[in-house]
Amino acid sequence: MHGALFEGYFYLEPLKYFTLMKRILIVLLGLLTLGCAPTSTSTILLQAEKIKNTILRPQFADQTFSVLDYGAKGDGLTDDSQAIHQAILNCSQAGGGRVLIPAGNYLSGPIHLESNVNLHLEEGATVRFKTDPEAYLPAVHTSYEGIEIYNYSPLIYAKGKENIALTGKGVFDGQADNEHWWPWSGKDSYGHLEGTPSQHDAHNIGRLHAFNREQTPVEERIFGRGHHLRPAFFQPFECKNILVENVTFVNAPFWIIHPLKSNNVTISGVTVRSHGPNNDGCDPEYSKNVLITDCIFDTGDDCIAIKSGRNEDGRRVNIPSENIVVENCQMKDGHGGVVMGSEISAGVKNVYVINCVMDSPNLDRAIRIKTNTLRGGFVDGVYVKNLSVGQVKEAAFKINTYYGIYGVQEGNHLPRIENLYFEDVTVVNGGKYGILIQGRAEQPAKNIHFTRVTIDSAAEAPKIENAEEIHFVDSSIAGLKTP
Repeated sequence: MHGALFEGYFYLEPLKYFTLMKRILIVLLGLLTLGCAPTSTSTILLQAEKIKNTILRPQFADQTFSVLDYGAKGDGLTDDSQAIHQAILNCSQAGGGRVLIPAGNYLSGPIHLESNVNLHLEEGATVRFKTDPEAYLPAVHTSYEGIEIYNYSPLIYAKGKENIALTGKGVFDGQADNEHWWPWSGKDSYGHLEGTPSQHDAHNIGRLHAFNREQTPVEERIFGRGHHLRPAFFQPFECKNILVENVTFVNAPFWIIHPLKSNNVTISGVTVRSHGPNNDGCDPEYSKNVLITDCIFDTGDDCIAIKSGRNEDGRRVNIPSENIVVENCQMKDGHGGVVMGSEISAGVKNVYVINCVMDSPNLDRAIRIKTNTLRGGFVDGVYVKNLSVGQVKEAAFKINTYYGIYGVQEGNHLPRIENLYFEDVTVVNGGKYGILIQGRAEQPAKNIHFTRVTIDSAAEAPKIENAEEIHFVDSSIAGLKTP
């Protein structure tokens, strides 16, 4: 009797236990591994939390360098550029710390950050940037709409630095308006006058796109003086461990927060209010491990647009943007709430949008993916949970592989879009379609899940073309239960 039990325990039961433990291990590995799509949306919060736990916030030495000690006046009239520059330089050379800008009005040219420096704007402090383009020369290595060039310096810039921050409750004012920077967009609604320079002139956008098509070496792509491509507001380029916290950005020339080829980025409690042309709120590009939390975006273009290079440049760099968490944010005006594209040629993966509110009669779409066969690229893994949408103009969810601007854009790079999960979403007014999906016959959009998604009203039925594996669970659109 005992011998039989003994033999069964050691020779038969281990097979069962081995199989069971193997299955448990596979499940655990699936939950703990980044870069793979969750098998159900119930894992969205777990995956997002793991990404957040990998993002390193910068740490700074406990010492303070006040710009007042370097000659800054903060009277709104004195040029405080040199004082701010010297305080940043001395802080970095002393091992890092906090550069303090006390309450006041500071006039400045471009600010270039150094490693281990936290530029802190005290409440009541406003830094107003010069509007003369000459102040932003010499040209620096930067990017314009997904193409690397040398151009006017971003208003706040860092290249190859680590442990950098913009903090405090002060305001960065780019002073862009219908007389400064914005007229270069070429739109009369932004002050452009016929016969004056525009970014659409051949020596601007035309030259830029030619450099991209021909893959001219980046060091030969010189713009700046004599050209009219507007600079970004804050651009950390090839940086790591970046923090932007509690500050406010207003009146931007162009894209506002643009982490480029950067890693470990935290954007927390930030307010963006800027309604100029191409005034995207935040554009992570070729960047990894990005947390955007508790922010307000009230913009003239996309609130958040995740990018990865345009056409040939994107394929040359070949760095996907990945592991991006957007949570507890409010999106107001803008072309889109959270957008992937249109500069997307290196791809985007693992984007999480959680506990966000999007509501404005001027917001065109809530979640949008835009590309075409010139851009190509891929979007693999978008996970949206607990999203509240008041109203949008066109569609709450739009996936468009026929996106076009600057003329027809058809090529040989089929975009791949798959593994999209939308869970616990309420939409009061879904605009024209509610859901608009336009894939390609040769490469349909696939594996798209709508779970407990309710769109109260939409002018027309959802428009879905060239898409497969579309799953609706406990969802309704304009009062109609989905299959």
